[in-house]
Amino acid sequence: MRNDKVAEMLEELGDLKEILGENPFKVRAYRRAAEAIRRLTTPIEEMVEQNKLSEIDGVGESLAAKITEFIRTGKVRELEELRGKVPPSLRAFLDIPDMGPRTAWLVYERLGITTIEELERAAREGRLRHLPGMGPKKEENIIRGIQLLKTTAQRVRLDIAWKIADYIIGELVLLPQAKLILPAGSLRRMKETIGDVDILVATNDSEPVMDKFVSLDGVRDVLAKGTTKSSVLFEHGLQVDVRAVHPESFGAAAQYFTGSKDHNISLRERGIKLGLKINEYGVFREPTDEKIAGETEEGVYEALGLLWIPPEMRENRGEIEAAERRAIPSLIELDDIRGDLHIHSNWSDGSETIEALAKAAVEIGYEYIAITDHSPPLGWGVKPEDLRRQITQIRKLNEHLNDILILTGVEVDILHDGTLALDDELLSEFDVVIASIHSQMKMSAQKMTERILRAMENPYVNIIGHPTGRLIGQREPYEVDMEAIVKRAASEGIALEINASPERLDLKDEHARMCKDYGAPIAIGTDAHAIVHLEFMKYGVGTARRGWLEPSDVINTKPVKAVREFLIQRRPSRRSRKG
Repeated sequence: MRNDKVAEMLEELGDLKEILGENPFKVRAYRRAAEAIRRLTTPIEEMVEQNKLSEIDGVGESLAAKITEFIRTGKVRELEELRGKVPPSLRAFLDIPDMGPRTAWLVYERLGITTIEELERAAREGRLRHLPGMGPKKEENIIRGIQLLKTTAQRVRLDIAWKIADYIIGELVLLPQAKLILPAGSLRRMKETIGDVDILVATNDSEPVMDKFVSLDGVRDVLAKGTTKSSVLFEHGLQVDVRAVHPESFGAAAQYFTGSKDHNISLRERGIKLGLKINEYGVFREPTDEKIAGETEEGVYEALGLLWIPPEMRENRGEIEAAERRAIPSLIELDDIRGDLHIHSNWSDGSETIEALAKAAVEIGYEYIAITDHSPPLGWGVKPEDLRRQITQIRKLNEHLNDILILTGVEVDILHDGTLALDDELLSEFDVVIASIHSQMKMSAQKMTERILRAMENPYVNIIGHPTGRLIGQREPYEVDMEAIVKRAASEGIALEINASPERLDLKDEHARMCKDYGAPIAIGTDAHAIVHLEFMKYGVGTARRGWLEPSDVINTKPVKAVREFLIQRRPSRRSRKG
């Protein structure tokens, strides 16, 4: 976890420098280096000892010195000095949408505001609008941003929680006393944010398990330690609870602690009607208290006359009725994915070559990938003439590849009026066209819907990328009539994307379920900007499972031939284009 700590140090340096008005290019250098270090598979300590920091993208002599200082002393002198200039609480302002670093410094310098509570009070009292560059609208946006921040406070992203859980499970599974280990709660249900992590361990000797757990690297504070439950605060302030249960009750505990609360209440009510009592120890027949199930989850559901329900579906959204009808869908699995249709290379804002991305995809077992670099007018977009060169390069690469097919592609910007940032002549040359919105997101729902629907009229558009534009905990989705978008996607044969980046998970689960109901195709793409981001696919699949999606609902579960047929189905024939 030291790589993450170094990245956090660089990000804090960048944030504090930005608040103090440092050159924005230098600030971006800190963030680029932090991201590069998060992507490393090699421990940063090894690179320091081997004097190889210069091999990391974006790490020059100055940053290498700071990283070395941090690894060897645990501190960075410049960071300590900056912390003395900027109140620590001020950095939290940067987490508020629409609250940039200069605004953060302005409200501190002019009004002496140092906390989010003080900031919200000042905004509601109308005291911010008179500051330079501010106004009533900016004030309103800051209030809205604070409310968004509050809704995600004390919660972490799905990927961060899984990373911590995987580490803990990987350590505990080495103990001979741990017979079975399972993550539970909202993590197992693959919710987009996690409040705390629950881990169940089946054991007849819990003391060594708890001793190991509370002594793990990364534990900040031990909140409680017992024989059946221990709780700690881990990295990112995340609370992790480990519960020890006897093997004969492991299934009942897994069902009970996975939840959701509403799902469990419905199960208990069903049990009462059947003369049964359900708890974390098992299923018992009333009034004799005879235990009839509990060792396995399947047994718990079977005792209630139900099929086993996948954890991602347990939200009391009709899954119990489906299980009673024996109509639980065969949900998509990670192994069903045959390719990734949303990947960025170092031609735009990605960090890897096309060849390296293809090699990594082969190791995953993919049959195909699509390189979908950005179009202008984004500052990191690839110019049309360079996109043509990229198409030529990919075609040449494919002549020498046996294990995978690289599809040519682009993520083209949807402009404010619904037209696309590239002309049809160039779009027709790509195998895959993803149309996405990256700017002007504060339109009315009607105008935004019209904007996207117009983009969907273009016959070369295959996929609408991250269709609601949200960034979890950072930016709310733009206003849009999703039902209208889904209906048009179904009628046109355009896929809507589940963007698997854990910052987005867009479409969200409810919209994925809507797509299934209307028959709109889905594409799950990682939006990868580095090889390590290809691993995000599991979060997209988790969201798809929460939306009850089956393999047939998702286009990139199909083999190459079927995918290519899908991609060309809306395109005019070459003859009609010439005519």
